[in-house]
Amino acid sequence: METGQVAIVRGEEELFERTAHLFAAAGEVVCAANDLHTWAATRPRPEIATGVAAHHRAGVRVRKLYRPGVLLDPSSAQHLAEIKRAGADIRITPEDVNETIILDRRVAILAGDLADGRRSYSVVSQPEVVQGVSSLFEAAWRSSVELAVYDAQLAELRSLAPRVLELLASGGKDETAARSLGLGVRTYRRRVAELMAALGAESRFQAGVRARELGLV
Repeated sequence: METGQVAIVRGEEELFERTAHLFAAAGEVVCAANDLHTWAATRPRPEIATGVAAHHRAGVRVRKLYRPGVLLDPSSAQHLAEIKRAGADIRITPEDVNETIILDRRVAILAGDLADGRRSYSVVSQPEVVQGVSSLFEAAWRSSVELAVYDAQLAELRSLAPRVLELLASGGKDETAARSLGLGVRTYRRRVAELMAALGAESRFQAGVRARELGLV
């Protein structure tokens, strides 16, 4: 569906079919996401994958902003490190983000909700809207933390996260959970609080839901 300078598309494959040429021509790409799954094409054809990967080519400025939960998965953390080595500037923010890609400050791609296993996306070229989205991204970028710094802060928590999540799911007492990890109760509760913060969860139940969404459990 298209209305003037806004196009609504369903699913990653249609999104990248419609925008691969924009990625291929872009000189600046910025991206904000909660995890590595939002912008992943599930069944991309080779030409689509080529367009998606094009923004990693030499000479393109790439900035990516993620929530801390992405670093709790060792494979995701490794993937981010590889992207950074390829030249992308990556930062982490504990704040909520609008999952967005902005190309050359001219086109904004906004992620919508999942429905029937497919996510909807809005492709916006209206200058006033793109400028507003860009301003929100820049504000979040300025208050974010470099990937290496945040990754070092989460290193110990990442090693504990799977077991802590298992213990939370079991519904046992904190004293029992702490003892099984060889931690004091206060230290265990601090780790749980840190894990909840990294996952952007306000309760232990929500932390479990978010962990499942990220594939951590």
